[in-house]
This record gives sequence, structure tokens and C-alpha cells, in this order.
Amino acid sequence: MKINKILQSGTIKLIIPVLFLFSLVACTKNFTEINTPTNTISESSIDASLLGQAFAQAQYRGLFGGTTEFQVIHNLYCDFFSQYFATTHPNFPSDQFQEVSAWTGHYGWDVQYGVAAPQVKFVVDFAASHSMPLANAIARVWRVYFFCRLTDLWGPIIYSQFGNNARSVAYDSQKDIYFDFFKQLDTAVSVLKANPGGNAFGNNDQIYSGNADKWLVFANSLRLRLAMRLSYVEPAFAQQEAEKAVTAGVMKVNGDNASVLTTPINSLNFYGQITYINEFRMSATPESIMGGYNDPRLSVYFAPAEVGGGFHGIRNGLSRAAKGDRINLQLTHSFVATKYRPIANGGTSPPWEVMNAAEAYFLRAEGALRGWNMGGTAQDLYNKGIQTSLMEWTNLSSTQIDAYVNSTNTPMALNDQWNTPAASNIPVAYLSTGSFEKQLEQIITQKWIAIFPNSEEAWAERRRTGYPIGLPIIESLNPDVPVNALMRRLTFAEGEFSTNSDAVQKAITLLGSGGNKNSTKLWWDAKH
Repeated sequence: MKINKILQSGTIKLIIPVLFLFSLVACTKNFTEINTPTNTISESSIDASLLGQAFAQAQYRGLFGGTTEFQVIHNLYCDFFSQYFATTHPNFPSDQFQEVSAWTGHYGWDVQYGVAAPQVKFVVDFAASHSMPLANAIARVWRVYFFCRLTDLWGPIIYSQFGNNARSVAYDSQKDIYFDFFKQLDTAVSVLKANPGGNAFGNNDQIYSGNADKWLVFANSLRLRLAMRLSYVEPAFAQQEAEKAVTAGVMKVNGDNASVLTTPINSLNFYGQITYINEFRMSATPESIMGGYNDPRLSVYFAPAEVGGGFHGIRNGLSRAAKGDRINLQLTHSFVATKYRPIANGGTSPPWEVMNAAEAYFLRAEGALRGWNMGGTAQDLYNKGIQTSLMEWTNLSSTQIDAYVNSTNTPMALNDQWNTPAASNIPVAYLSTGSFEKQLEQIITQKWIAIFPNSEEAWAERRRTGYPIGLPIIESLNPDVPVNALMRRLTFAEGEFSTNSDAVQKAITLLGSGGNKNSTKLWWDAKH
């Protein structure tokens, strides 16, 4: 194994090339010679500092891959499926539930398995083989986070056999992948617990600067998130793992939040790199929900319309004819908040949040609602989640926060060209005598607000719970997904059918009778 060493702006960046013979790369006679760069350093010369830089790259690439990959997978898919944003570009049909296979294959699957996954694997394996248990534990937690994002996009994925040097690489079922996640976390947590005050990777760690104690809290919180994902398909196991996570200690204050730093070189504020293209606006769903609540976070996430002022969204799924300049040039709909724009335009390039304490409170609130031991009542944990989020995003006083928590405001109908109805009728104030579903809707809706702009997680939770209900899209181009339904998954990359055919065909059978379609539910998507 070799590692590229690239000098950029005085900083060494480690890029781990793909030297694994897996499905994305065809076998060639001179593979090693062709794919080994000349400007390399050998694995034997890697020390803790250089491994730390490799881990930084694993974190950076493990989120989205790069700017274009962010635009496609995050913005054009997840942002729209979660209904944080809607597209205004006539050539982007994803908001109308039409998946573009070339996008999915090249900017999704190929980049994740050709760039990000090898880097993650290298750091985990190198730390294990060179007696670096703490580094291995931290990297192992990140590996769980990374692969969770992938399996929640596709369902069955290449996981346990990744990097096995075979020409055909088998997929794992999502059930097997999730159960292994908990085993991996068990291994990592045992090491993290045994090393209080320990540090690995130092400042190269872009989240916690190598702080083992903080990684332990994140690992427990990640276990809680994964456990809740299984609430409808493996409820007993989900309860066991959720209670285990809470007992061990999850995020409770915003100082526990996990955010990947942005730097002049590795800027994860990718919104700032695509906003100039002027291709998306706030969805009508946040306008209905957050506008109806008079939510102070609305002005933190989005910008007032340049013409007419106020916060105005557009419906998802506009027809091609309805999009384009007739919307963009009017400047009557809200864009992303200024802080997410380029620095030259007033942006601040904020860190990219992976998970926050507010989400942990809402996860616990849902668990308590289900009768699990979450260390508090559903109502108390729900209220704490809102308070924690408002403390993270705003400068409200405790009196103002309490006023919001106890508000009876509900989502509002919109005075727009579509006569858009209210997205829901639930208030902010917890419905202590409400039904299970109404209380669950409140919890998930407030979680959806609190985790913005983490649309990968928001889309997953919409699929799992059905909340927030959102608004039907205007037009669907997908015969399998009507306007009042949800996209359930991405389809397998086209390249897999030519380079890894037997494996991907078997993976389709793992999906069950639904087959390789956007309407096919993932294993954990078992509520409805």
C-alpha cells in the first residue's frame, strides 16, 4: 500500500489511492504499475502524525466526497427528499422523484467506494496492525458513521467484503450491516472507556481534536441513533441498545456536539460553493412549519426574500416549465442563510454538524414514549431537546425559550399560488394527553428542525416514522413514487451491473419483492 503525499497551501494532504481490486476497478495486467503514483511515501514510513492527516482526510471525504458530490447526493437528493429545500433548476428532476442514474453512480457510489471508503479502511486497518488501539477505536466509530450513511441510501451495500482483492465483491444485507455496527461500537467503546483522558490523532482529528472522552460520548450517541432506527423492525433489540447507550452516557450539552471543522483547504461549507449557481430555494414545508411556529431558527437557517422580504418557500416537485428564471429572477423566495454563502458574500463557513445534543434528547424522548428507560419522561426530554437546540442556534433568554416551548402555535397555511395547506396541526407545546402518533409527530418534527441541514438524517427519519408529514410534491416523474409518497432509497449504480453483476443481482434479492426501485423500503423502514 502506498499513500499519495500532496502539498497544497503549505499543508500536507494524504490521499489514499484505491489499490483494492473491487467492483469499481477492472483487473488489468499492469494494475500496480499503472495505479501507483511516483510521488509516494511507503506505508512503513507512516507515523502517528501522518496517520492523523490520513484520518482527517477520511473524515472530510467520508462526509460527501467533495463539492460536486455534495451538490448531487446531499442537495439534489437528500435536501429535497427531506423537504428542507426545493430545486428551481429546470434540468434537475430529482425534486420530482426522478433519480438520475449517472448522478447516483458517479457522484454517489463511485466516489464513496473509490475515494472515501479506502481512506476510512486504511486508517482503521493501519491502526489495528501497528498497535494503536485508541486510534483504531476512534477510526472504528467513524467507520460506523460512514457506512451507516451509505446503507441508509441504498440498503444492501458492499461492507464486510470491501477491499478483499476479489473481482466480484458481495453485498451485505442491511440487517447484517446494522447488527455489525453495534459490535463495532462495542469494540470501540471498550477501548475508549479504558483510556480516559486519552488522545489520538491530536489536532488532525477534525471533530474532537483526538479527545477520547468526547469520542466515547459520540459513540454512545451514535448507538442511540442507530438503535432508534430499528424501532419498528427489531423493537426489543432497539430498546436494549438504546438503554445501553443512555446508561453509558450520551450527548447532553452543546459542548458535546460533533462537528467537522472547516478550513481554507477543506471547506465543508459546500453550500457556499454552490449557491452562486442559484438552483435551489427554501421548501414550502419549513415556511409552513417554522413560520407557523414563529420559530426563531427560521432566520438562522434561511434568508429573507430579496424582493418583498419575509421567509417564503416553494413547493417541491415543480414542473420543468414552472422552474428556472421565472422563479430565480423574481427573488421572491428565501435562499439559504447568509452564513452558508461564500465568504466573499458574507458567509462564515460554519463547521459541518454530524450530530448534536438536541438530537440525542429527541431520540431519548421517543424512547421514553415507547416505554424505554431513557432517564426521563418523554415530555421532559422533548422540552429539553427544544431548549438545547434554541441555545445552540439563537441568543434567546431562558424566558423566551420557555415561551416557545409552551407555545400553542401550529403550522400555517400559505398564501401562495398553490394555496398550500398547513403541513400539520400539531403545536409546539407537548400534547401530554395526545395519542402516541401525535406525540411522536411532535418529537420528530422538532428533531427535523433541530438537525438542519443534516438532510441525510432528516430523510431517513421521514422514511422511518412518516414525520414530519411534509407537503405533497407538485409533480412526480416517477411511476413508482406518487406525489404524496416518499422516495425510499436510491437504486444501485449502473456500473455495478457490468463490473460486479453477480453480486449486485444477489443484492437485489436482499431487497425482497420490491426490487431495485425507489419505492422499495429498506429493512428498517417497517412502520407502514
